[in-house]
Amino acid sequence: MSQSSLTASQSRPPTKVGALARRERSLAYTMLVPTLLIVIGIVLGPLLANFWISFKPVQLGDLRAAAPLANEQLRPRPRAAGDEVTLRYRLRNSSQKESLSNVIMRDTVPAGLRLDPADERCALTGRDLQCDFGDVEPGGRFNLEIPVTVEQAYLDAGERPRDVPAQFTYSSKNILTSFDFTLDNFRKVFSSSEFWSVLRVSLYYTIFGTLGALVLGLFAAQILNTAFKGRNLLRGLFLFPYVAPVIAVAFAWVLLLDAGPGGTLNALLQRMGATDGPINFLGQRAVPFPIFGLTVEFPMALTTVIAFEAWRYFPLSFLFILARMQSISTDMYEAAEIDGATPLQQFWYLSLPQLMGILAVLFLLRFIWTFNKFDDIFLLTGGAAGTRTLTVDVYEQAFALSNLGAGAAVAVVVFFVLLFFALIFFKFSPQDEG
Repeated sequence: MSQSSLTASQSRPPTKVGALARRERSLAYTMLVPTLLIVIGIVLGPLLANFWISFKPVQLGDLRAAAPLANEQLRPRPRAAGDEVTLRYRLRNSSQKESLSNVIMRDTVPAGLRLDPADERCALTGRDLQCDFGDVEPGGRFNLEIPVTVEQAYLDAGERPRDVPAQFTYSSKNILTSFDFTLDNFRKVFSSSEFWSVLRVSLYYTIFGTLGALVLGLFAAQILNTAFKGRNLLRGLFLFPYVAPVIAVAFAWVLLLDAGPGGTLNALLQRMGATDGPINFLGQRAVPFPIFGLTVEFPMALTTVIAFEAWRYFPLSFLFILARMQSISTDMYEAAEIDGATPLQQFWYLSLPQLMGILAVLFLLRFIWTFNKFDDIFLLTGGAAGTRTLTVDVYEQAFALSNLGAGAAVAVVVFFVLLFFALIFFKFSPQDEG
């Protein structure tokens, strides 16, 4: 480019956006607003709420804010006009941790009851009773008794004071909405001796479960990419583990692998003479395994859960890989056959490079989904026998131990582990040549 043309291009004013283009742009942004709101409400909202709770010392019982509770009784039950009875209020603070401030009770006295509110905290205006109790300490309980004279109008109406519950106005501190934060949840998580072992189990389970699903899917796609009779039926059958309800297939595996008399696999192994006794596939943490003259601990229950994970989710990999295989041109395979390449060489040098892109995407998706997996492990082992992962730990901290803050802190750790993995993946993942 000459110097004059370069100078002219640099001095050319920027292209102005026409009115029609501006209106189209505004319309496009307006149409994106619902999608943006859905993303904020469904994705970012719960995520931010989880981060918020992770810095709170909140227990499961703290979800219900402190409130005054009242039980109203008229004792003894009036029988005739002129009876002198007692209107009794039993009040208490529902919270054992938080106090109540400026508690005021308002109640409407039924017609026919003449009250004598001698208590200095109460005042009666017409039929409206108002009592100021001030501050109530956590777990505080007290009674309020007011003498009452019964008139005939009350007996004729047949009303009861509890038919109109007392109303309260008060101020209380809600731990979820307050601005009191703490790092104790994260200190508890990282100082726990179990956390690092649980993290190792999570990574072991995720990596091998993901690789197992990819390898099985790759072999299945390679087999069913070849035309033969009954191929379509076999393709449909291969999808069964993925489309079947997880609770059904999980309990089927539990029955098959049961160490008791009803366990099908153990019965077969003992009939064949492969084992001397039943093997507790889902309840035994580790078994000694000799290899190269050494005895190592083989994680039995964890390996069984990984096998279930690979078996259940390989159909997804199978579908994606098969679709990519069918889009590859057959010309290079024909040329490779002419050159004398074996099927293994064709797969290694031709198919695999073409599949690296889809395999990388599948590895990312399956890694994230497997790391977040909870239902499979919980249904098979409940997190026992060395199969406790971070997601199971979230459940146990939040609901079994009623510590929502600690459970949210573990969930935050899960989020950052997956975020770190995703960043590393996008940095070094191979690209599909197709």
